[in-house]
Amino acid sequence: MSADTAEVAFVGGPVATMDAARSFSDAVAVRGGRITAVGRSAVRERVGPATDVVELRGRLLLPGFHDAHAHPVYGGLERLRCDLTGAEDARECLRLIAEHVRARPGPGWVLGGGWDMGWFPGGTPSRWDLDRITGDRPAYLLNRDHHGAWVNSAALRLAGIDRDTPDPADGRIERDADGHPSGVLHEGATRLLTPALAPTSPQEYLAGLLEGQRHLRERGVTMWHDAIVGPYLGYDDTLETYLAADSRGLLTGKVRGALWWDRDRGTGQLDGLRQRRRRARGRHFRADAVKIMQDGVCENCTAAMLLPYLGSRGSGLSFVDSAELAAAVRALDAEGFQLHFHAIGDRAVRDVLDALAGARDRNGANDLRHQIAHVQVVHPSDIPRFHELRVTAVVQALWAVNDAAMTELTVPRLGHRRAGWQYPFRSLRAAGAVLAAGSDWPVSEADPMLAVHAAVNRREPGSDAEPFLPEQGIDLVDALAAYTAGSAWVNHLDAETGSIEVGKAADLVVLDRDPFAEPAAEIGDALVDLTMVDGVVVHER
Repeated sequence: MSADTAEVAFVGGPVATMDAARSFSDAVAVRGGRITAVGRSAVRERVGPATDVVELRGRLLLPGFHDAHAHPVYGGLERLRCDLTGAEDARECLRLIAEHVRARPGPGWVLGGGWDMGWFPGGTPSRWDLDRITGDRPAYLLNRDHHGAWVNSAALRLAGIDRDTPDPADGRIERDADGHPSGVLHEGATRLLTPALAPTSPQEYLAGLLEGQRHLRERGVTMWHDAIVGPYLGYDDTLETYLAADSRGLLTGKVRGALWWDRDRGTGQLDGLRQRRRRARGRHFRADAVKIMQDGVCENCTAAMLLPYLGSRGSGLSFVDSAELAAAVRALDAEGFQLHFHAIGDRAVRDVLDALAGARDRNGANDLRHQIAHVQVVHPSDIPRFHELRVTAVVQALWAVNDAAMTELTVPRLGHRRAGWQYPFRSLRAAGAVLAAGSDWPVSEADPMLAVHAAVNRREPGSDAEPFLPEQGIDLVDALAAYTAGSAWVNHLDAETGSIEVGKAADLVVLDRDPFAEPAAEIGDALVDLTMVDGVVVHER
């Protein structure tokens, strides 16, 4: 094979390059893990007898998907434990728990998660339902949004949580009419139970990471950003897990991480974060970002809102006081950390934007590419600020639909006016903001094409529900760009990957069809036939 001969050539189908012009081509050549030619005539010159020629036959070739906000270790562990993500309602959820308990008898903890608040009245299942299935075995099951946990009576006893236990400042214990814990711990209240949990071994964490990686590869994800590298919700710090996997050559593709900001320690943790950043410099993994979770979620009224929720439920929780947040952001920005925020409510989004504006005024402009994930409720006056402050919106499009969580829990608590400010993808795009995309898996499905479908159609694939604020839907090319070029850019990987251009890494995905040639209502039906990372096929259907 000559020095110019392609090892792999993709021919005979549309190629969405996702370059700056969002241009299309028809063939791609790969050699040595790199893209060496784009276009039929250039690729033809590089095809030799030993070239593996992949006939696309009209299937779309595009850059590998970049998940800009995911939790693959958590997702992998939940798949290996009591996995409730396949349930459709409360009854099926309880059936899956019962099957898990029968299949794994013994006195140990029942761990897992994936239940949906929309399956239960008021969004809160009871410990008594769990008691009937688990008996004296303690159970700790995270809800799908990972902002709370369903626990049984045995778990509450082990942790010493009872009627006299006060709510922490950053969370809430769900209670019955007499004030006794009823079985759900919201936000920081989960930390009351953490000391009682059975420890998870390093081997289990590694198995979870590898299962998460396998799951993402099947869905065409060639790069992900783990949005929490640190202790959270009973999970240990996963930095050692990533470093071990990387040193053993078990990670494929590019992985970025956000080091967890402990909201109880303030700027006193800066030295520790610097040390962790220095250690997190592996071949495939590095963590140059810090994650600050500023609020909760709308479903349980913990997202921070400018005005109170309807029904006297308060205005949510700001996990970091606005003045403390501003000081932290200035310090982290000055230290060269990229900032990755969780902000759901309009007050949280505004507080983060204010803090970033203050950091720019103090430290000057830079190219750290700070980002806000989720951006669910955004006050209209704050939308132009994303472009002005060069802040990327990392969106989870699968949430922008009329599901039970939206119709039964969120809209009634926000009211009609604020409900109309949710997930303003088109408005952000029109204002010049960079959009990146992530699944937040296991909070929602990891499949990028399901999210792309929702971004365009504002409804779930196969759903006949009314589109959710359809005027905020975006075009297919913009949705795919958010999952490729946009997510590569925000993670400082745009010179290496995220688009199909000569010299870039051969991180590629072949779909089983061309969504551009089919009705928009069928975008979510697309499956991944092949995933390639650095020229190596890591998944083939």
